[in-house]
Amino acid sequence: MNRDYTDAGLVDLGRQALTIEIDGLRAQLPRLGAEFARACRICLECRGRIVVTGMGKSGHVGGKIAATLASTGTPAFFVHPGEASHGDVGMITREDAVLALSNSGETDEILTIVPAIKRLGVPLIAFTGNSASALARLATVHLDIGVPAEACPLNLAPTASTTAALAVGDALAVALLKARGFTEEDFARSHPSGHLGRRLLLHVKDVMRTGADIPTVRADTPLAEGLLEVTRKGLGMTAIVDADLRVQGVFTDGDLRRALDRAADLRSTRMDQVMSRRAKTVRPSMLAAEAVHLMETHRITSLVVVDADERVVGALNVHDLLRAGVV
Repeated sequence: MNRDYTDAGLVDLGRQALTIEIDGLRAQLPRLGAEFARACRICLECRGRIVVTGMGKSGHVGGKIAATLASTGTPAFFVHPGEASHGDVGMITREDAVLALSNSGETDEILTIVPAIKRLGVPLIAFTGNSASALARLATVHLDIGVPAEACPLNLAPTASTTAALAVGDALAVALLKARGFTEEDFARSHPSGHLGRRLLLHVKDVMRTGADIPTVRADTPLAEGLLEVTRKGLGMTAIVDADLRVQGVFTDGDLRRALDRAADLRSTRMDQVMSRRAKTVRPSMLAAEAVHLMETHRITSLVVVDADERVVGALNVHDLLRAGVV
């Protein structure tokens, strides 16, 4: 181990590596032309899936490209070329397209399965750093992803070249995403357990409390009984409803403080005398994220849920939204 490097020297080495990788990425810009558009067309017209393959470091990059494609509206999966020649090539169908990554364009494991791909008649998109390579010549579409140099000082370890391959793969995925009209909602459906999925897919009806868990009292209910309902249901409020369960108002902790400031008698005071008449309500079909926005805007912590006839069908508070992962 060379211990002569100072901290500044180590930082300088890191910056040199980044500079080389940035130069490698810049080299890709003028190359994105007609062949890139052809690759996009193949993917857009593909009725099956994009089968991505690559060996070694290119394989790791290929796995990420496949995952990015799949999560942004282009069905895709990764096949290891070594396993493909031992049966996994059967995973490729005539409806698919193949994306093969090889910096040299001469990777034996990939070239071995090219005849099987050709027999199926599926399009072959190749990412290589060598336009004269066997893989480039055999491909339906070839994208030159060569870089001026590797960040590795020995110019051996795949560094700038794998970064370039990953970036061009991202460019392909983003172009396809935009061309397909892929939306946030589509992305959320591909990530149902992620934060975006919870924010975009959950509706009020998915998190609200229903039935006996909804706090409700009538307008003529004594304040003391109204307080018991608030306590029993644990939402920090109760809705005041008529005989048809239509909302007449809401009673919250804030209304209680104001009632106590007026020295209201708990037994003789009716709920309609201390309730807030302009209750904030939401519909079951509203996105849970919209309910969060409403709470934040009006600085409240609970909401009454009503149907199209303004009848109470549920209730929720900020803790329900927290448990659902929306907040």
